[in-house]
Amino acid sequence: YTGEDGFEISVPSEHAVELAKAILEKSEGKVRLTGLGARDSLRLEAGLCLYGNDMEQHVTPVEAGLTWAIGKRRRAEGGFLGAEVILKQLAEGPPVRRVGLLSSGPPPRSHSEILDSASQPLGEVTSGGFSPCLKKNIAMGYVKSGSHKAGTELKVIVRGKTYDAVITKMPFVPTKYYKPS
Repeated sequence: YTGEDGFEISVPSEHAVELAKAILEKSEGKVRLTGLGARDSLRLEAGLCLYGNDMEQHVTPVEAGLTWAIGKRRRAEGGFLGAEVILKQLAEGPPVRRVGLLSSGPPPRSHSEILDSASQPLGEVTSGGFSPCLKKNIAMGYVKSGSHKAGTELKVIVRGKTYDAVITKMPFVPTKYYKPS
C-alpha cells in the first residue's frame, strides 16, 4: 500500500495490542505507528493505485498504466474477462490514461476537474494531496489520450478556483525496494 518495503501481519485481535507493543519495544525507536493519512501519502508518492479511487471495474489495466500485469500468454491467447476491450486498447491505445500531476494552489483531491491549457475539460483527479517528501502538491488522474505526455501544462479546479498543473512522470518519489542480488 505504501510503496515501501514492509510486511503485513495477521494476528488474532486479542493479541494485536500485545504484538504491537512488542514490536515497538524491540525496535528501539526504529519502528513508529502511523495512520491512513501517512499510508495514503506514501502510496500516492509511489504512484500506486488504490482500488475505488484510481481504478475500478470500468477502468482497464491499459488505461491505468498497469499493462505489466497482463501476461504474454493472455496477450497472445485472449480468452479472459474483458479481453476484447483490453487487447484492442493494447493495439490501438486507450481513450484515457492515468497520469501524475504537480500543481499550484491547494492540493487537488478526488473528482477535481482537469482542464487543458484552453480551459476545456480533459479529465478528473482520482487521488491527490500534499507530498511530505517533495514538499509540493501531487495528484493522479485520468486525461484524454494525446494529452498525457510529461511536461503537458494543464489546469485543475480546486474548490471552484483554477490552478496551474503539469503532467509529470510517476513514481513521484523514486522507490528503494530491496532487491536481492
